[in-house]
Amino acid sequence: MNDTADVISTALDYFEGWYDANLARIEATLHPQLVKRSAMQANGQGPSVTTKERILELVREGGGTEDKTDDPIEVTVVDIHHDIAAAVVRSAQYREYLHLLRTPEGWRIVNAFWQLTDPEPEPPT
Repeated sequence: MNDTADVISTALDYFEGWYDANLARIEATLHPQLVKRSAMQANGQGPSVTTKERILELVREGGGTEDKTDDPIEVTVVDIHHDIAAAVVRSAQYREYLHLLRTPEGWRIVNAFWQLTDPEPEPPT
């Protein structure tokens, strides 16, 4: 495989692992120092970050099995530079921007920033 295919494969394992609540599949994609934030978290609503440990806990509880659809998951690799990469993932429920790091074990997600595909309207300010 080449780097682009490997980054796409990692992103799909991450998303499909979430939808299938497949702990081994999603765990293999996450860097130990993962930081995941939603747009709401970045605006100060909710916890400041979601960690690898929290994501794995959520997967053990069923992950995104209720969100799973037959809709395609689209992965666009934006850039790869030596040992770092950026990708955008689009699914029926989520838009997620991923930063990945090449490790001896393969590409791992270090940073994830996401928002619902159709977010609820923000309250007026």
